[in-house]
Amino acid sequence: MSTKRYSYRMYPSAGQRKDLARVFGCARVVYNDFIAERSRLREAGEHKDVPFGDTAKLVVTQAKRTPERTWLSEVSNIALQQSVRQAERAYRNWFDSLSGKRKRKVGAPRFRKRSRRQSITLTRGGFSVRQTTHDVGFVRLAKIGEVRFTLSRPLPSAPSSVTVIGNPDGTYEVSFVVETVGSPLPSTSRAVGIDLGLTDFAAVVASDGTREKIANPRHFRVNERKLTRAQKNLSRKKRGSANREKARLRVARIHSKIARSRADHAHKVARHIVDENQVIAAETLGVSALARTRMSKSVHDAGWTQFLRVLGEKATDAGRVVVAVPRDFPSSQVCSVCGRRDGKKPLRIREWACPCGAVLDRDYNAAVNIMNEGLRLQVTGGHSETVNACAGGSLHRLGGESRRGADVRLRLAGAVSVEAGTRRTDACEVVS
Repeated sequence: MSTKRYSYRMYPSAGQRKDLARVFGCARVVYNDFIAERSRLREAGEHKDVPFGDTAKLVVTQAKRTPERTWLSEVSNIALQQSVRQAERAYRNWFDSLSGKRKRKVGAPRFRKRSRRQSITLTRGGFSVRQTTHDVGFVRLAKIGEVRFTLSRPLPSAPSSVTVIGNPDGTYEVSFVVETVGSPLPSTSRAVGIDLGLTDFAAVVASDGTREKIANPRHFRVNERKLTRAQKNLSRKKRGSANREKARLRVARIHSKIARSRADHAHKVARHIVDENQVIAAETLGVSALARTRMSKSVHDAGWTQFLRVLGEKATDAGRVVVAVPRDFPSSQVCSVCGRRDGKKPLRIREWACPCGAVLDRDYNAAVNIMNEGLRLQVTGGHSETVNACAGGSLHRLGGESRRGADVRLRLAGAVSVEAGTRRTDACEVVS
């Protein structure tokens, strides 16, 4: 059993949109009040003496009794309590990051803004779901009523919580947390190595000799000119006017289109790779460091982190094995045929000839090295924590298949003459 989110597009009526705006605002105020109070206690040196529970009572229960916050009683108390828990969790994540309990660095909690995405969460008792047979569902929210949403796929089990999201582009989503059972795919003896890049989104090399380069769609770059014009138009509008709101929605819709297109591409590519391969080796990337270079816009546009996350989720659900190759592995410096390491190469070098006689494509060669290293780590158990246990007994066979000799590796990593842009050779051409 695993926990997943099932998200749907929601269509509230005009009155329900006003009710949602009210509860969004109340949840945001409670969240900000909690953060402001904890910040005050921290500056005064009293944060260790006042537990989070006392602050939660102060900003919700006691605040309702004051003239300034009496309107908090007009919305569901569950939404307010969940908002406070989210603020508390943000503080705990920050403290764990400072103490080293959390590996990923997390910044201090910040105030929520009205101009950004709004959301509320309700647990059992604050909502109920009704599914129909004609692709329409209804969710009854406390103090709001029954709201219609598009039932694009049935819920696999009774949801434990629901999150209602109001996007900046004016659309609404409803997201349910449900328990699901994995659907393992039939086992296969195929392994694959993935080398992510910017020129091409990914170079994919499989142990059976097939290989492909997946084009980088560059979703932001394609829409950048349109977005620039929309943002310039927005900057000319008078603040608070109806025309400015229309211009803001145009900008938000372009951003939404970019984000949805990027997510759709990540899901489709991950689905294709998971369906066909039993062992998937991918290199871990320092995206945060690369995002501080001159290539930052292209790095963010590629969406590597999102793709790797989706790939891992789909692989776990399908019973596939994912091996994370360390980022310090020199995949682009080693000849996949003879194993000779000849140092770093500038990005402009897309192919080179090794002294062993092999003419290698940079991306395919890196993908082969990543695949071989992933199989080695899997067989030796070097990265057992990154692998799920559903691989069966095919790992040693896969490891042997990927090491059948230099002819196979050259066929996988060699430069191809039909590829445009640089000098290419046939798949198995050898330089004398």
